[in-house]
Amino acid sequence: MKKIILASGSPRRKELLEKIGLKFEVESSNYEEDIYPGLQPHDVAQKISLKKAEIVASKHKNVVIIAADTFIVFDGQILGKPSTANESREMLQKLNGKSHSVITGFSVIDTAKNKTLSRSVETIVFLKKLTQSEIDTYVKSKEPLDKAGGYAIQGLGAVIVDRIEGDYLNVVGLPLSALTEALKEFGIHIL
Repeated sequence: MKKIILASGSPRRKELLEKIGLKFEVESSNYEEDIYPGLQPHDVAQKISLKKAEIVASKHKNVVIIAADTFIVFDGQILGKPSTANESREMLQKLNGKSHSVITGFSVIDTAKNKTLSRSVETIVFLKKLTQSEIDTYVKSKEPLDKAGGYAIQGLGAVIVDRIEGDYLNVVGLPLSALTEALKEFGIHIL
């Protein structure tokens, strides 16, 4: 099988791909994400994932690159990852008791065949109505830092989620069902 590179520093994406038995290496693109004003959220997610994939692909021949980007869309606005406790608190207060979309764009590039594919997946997440004390306690755990939307559904954040509509793994950061279907177009079969 052709060498596969995950163009991401995300430990969650790495862990998800390992769980399905995919053999790959990790090489972060270090791409400075941009929001691309004027584009729809799905287009932004695909464009960012493609840029990440292209950066790593430019350094390799005869490999398959996988890249992804996940963010939250609330009230028509793209929300990134909070980098401070105050940003985490503000984001959680904004989402508190409401629903939002989690969109992950992913791209696959075969550098030998010059073949590229980009897709995106959306999941709706409904957060519980939290008290200020609950928000503060969760923020103090530091889990919300550097997580899209300010929470980690696969960790302590699971207790603040009421329900979801769609792919759970998309919320974690990599929609494996859609990705593995896309990989078939590159001759990579998981099952």
